[in-house]
Amino acid sequence: MNIRFDPSIALDPEAIRKAFCEIYCNDPERRTATLTLPYTKEAEPFITQAQSEKIIDKAERDANHILLTTSRQTFWQSAKPWLRAPASSETLLRYTESNGITHPVRPNNTEGTIYERHFPQIDMTFSLRTADPDADSEVFSAWMNLDRVAHFWDQRGTRAEHAAYLKERRDDPHMHPMIGYFDDHPFGYFEFYWAKEDRLGPFYDAGDFDRGLHLLIGDAQFQSAGKLKAWWSGVLHYMFIDDPRTERLVGEPRVDHVRHIAYMHRMGFYTLKEFDFPHKRAALTVIERKKFFDDFRF
Repeated sequence: MNIRFDPSIALDPEAIRKAFCEIYCNDPERRTATLTLPYTKEAEPFITQAQSEKIIDKAERDANHILLTTSRQTFWQSAKPWLRAPASSETLLRYTESNGITHPVRPNNTEGTIYERHFPQIDMTFSLRTADPDADSEVFSAWMNLDRVAHFWDQRGTRAEHAAYLKERRDDPHMHPMIGYFDDHPFGYFEFYWAKEDRLGPFYDAGDFDRGLHLLIGDAQFQSAGKLKAWWSGVLHYMFIDDPRTERLVGEPRVDHVRHIAYMHRMGFYTLKEFDFPHKRAALTVIERKKFFDDFRF
């Protein structure tokens, strides 16, 4: 796709990013896109900036125009405009030890909105926001006491117990508990973790930046096909762009959660093996960065 760009904003990197966003977010099949700008001398430093910020893959010039091209891999792996908080990759690489496991020092959990993305297909904005043990405990407790959620989580309890659970997760450096929203409506809980120092780590050859996820959808209306695809897309996208060193995402659903595992397979996960936790028999599911950015339809 080649688009002629408004020359009045041609030298604004954010305008270029927005133009590519219009293309890729409205066309999940798009592999590459090119913007055509009028050439001026002022364009040269802008091109250098756009390349350094990884907005474009290449720039080509003819007598009167510049052609800026980017691929889906470059566009979707950018932290902008999706991340609303410092990326985990901004934490300096240092190592520490927890329970006999040597692993990177993890960043502190940031308050507020962490990731945000509008989905034109359903005309809704998905966001992930750090769970607040006080403000979020009421809805979280209601979800945990639903029969269909308790069947898999086994975490029925009082609001006070669930507030304590969220606080424990917030204080654990290898976890980041978040509430998922569509627009301003909370609909689910997402518990991100670094796999190496997690209970999952000893069951496979965990990499330093492998990341995993526990989740529950409290509001069943967000299990419809369009919304299901949207929040899964947003969640996986966040986990990869938060740290470019994350090469694999992992999960450990109960083996009898057949519907959940089947959907993960359709998204590009594969089951590495089945294994036994003390509390459940689990499937170790894996998706790799290359597979996600090459084949996933955003």
